[in-house]
Amino acid sequence: MNHFSFFLGFMLAALAVTATPFTEKWPHSPHRQSHASDATARALYLMTNDPAGNSIIALKVNQDGTLTDGSITPTGGKGQSCIDQRVNRISYPDGLFSQSAVDVKSNTLVAVNPGSNTLTMMAIDPGNPFKLTIVGSPVSTLGDFPVTAAISQKNNMACVANGGAKAGIACFRMDPTRGLLPLMQTQIAFPTNQTNPPVGPWNTVSQVLFNADESALLTTVKGDPRNKITGFLSVLPIINARPAALQNSRYVPDGIALLFGTTLIPGTSDILATDAYFGALTISLDGAQPKTIAKTVVPGQADTCWAVISPSTGTGFVTDLLVNNVLEIEPLSGRILQNTILPNNNPGMTDPVAVGKLLYALSPGLGNTSPSVAVVDVSKRPAHQIQNFAFKYGSKSAQGLAWV
Repeated sequence: MNHFSFFLGFMLAALAVTATPFTEKWPHSPHRQSHASDATARALYLMTNDPAGNSIIALKVNQDGTLTDGSITPTGGKGQSCIDQRVNRISYPDGLFSQSAVDVKSNTLVAVNPGSNTLTMMAIDPGNPFKLTIVGSPVSTLGDFPVTAAISQKNNMACVANGGAKAGIACFRMDPTRGLLPLMQTQIAFPTNQTNPPVGPWNTVSQVLFNADESALLTTVKGDPRNKITGFLSVLPIINARPAALQNSRYVPDGIALLFGTTLIPGTSDILATDAYFGALTISLDGAQPKTIAKTVVPGQADTCWAVISPSTGTGFVTDLLVNNVLEIEPLSGRILQNTILPNNNPGMTDPVAVGKLLYALSPGLGNTSPSVAVVDVSKRPAHQIQNFAFKYGSKSAQGLAWV
């Protein structure tokens, strides 16, 4: 059994007490974050990732979907960026080589603090989405350099992935007064052989997210094709609102190389995942192990790294760090539907989120351009930009994008 194989005997033993074995087909269930195609947001959230002190920026979403400045709230932790091995300097505009550094569900927000190895939980005031309050205190992520986090409302749980020298995943109970309470004594380690800060983008952790029915935590990890190191998709079962055991199954779906940002495909058990090596692929979770069912090779791509499904179109949109475009994909076939270059000076876009007919995408910039969020109407083809909002307090280290 190779290094990336799942631990079958262990998993069968761990899951023997459940009614449905994990190796049976994963249930088709609605997207846990599915929203009506006419949904609107009240606020967008991102983090500064500032080494002097990380903060959450809240942007106001107007009735027409355009943005204005809102508020900024310290997380109680510190930011930090990775090292880009290709240019031998601090990485920007993609400081963490990840998707989902900030996650929001209902009125709860979690954000990673890479410079202090902590995770922060915040309560969002239901009557004022620009008023955020830290719940409890930032907690240790049980590893080094957290880069991505996810909330499960069903399990009242938040999980985080560390990307540094001590890489891996850890999960926490979300208590409304005490904050984040560890559900494990040690993290589940990943063999990325990284440093603090991580040097990449090769061999770095990309994203954590829960599957459609929140019965498993998924984590994407990049490989290194230059050295014939294969990335993997980690699957950690969640049983009775707890991680099933301190062991994870690792799978290598066909064709992956630099597995990056990932999103669930509504109404299925499939995911649309980007791969910075060539574009994107669709992975089915409907079986004994994940299986690649479609592959999209993006012409002229540089770093296709982030993915989202639009509730308006039911299609996928992926963004590129260095190409300022909106690329639409039919996720089940992998067919490219449109590729629209946006009329702004952004070098590229990261961390897209889809709300109704609108797509919001962060562009931290390269230091010589203002950090901004592009607002794009994707309901008709070609997609068209309605705003490119340069926000206050931003920097080339800004990361994450979530909404309420």
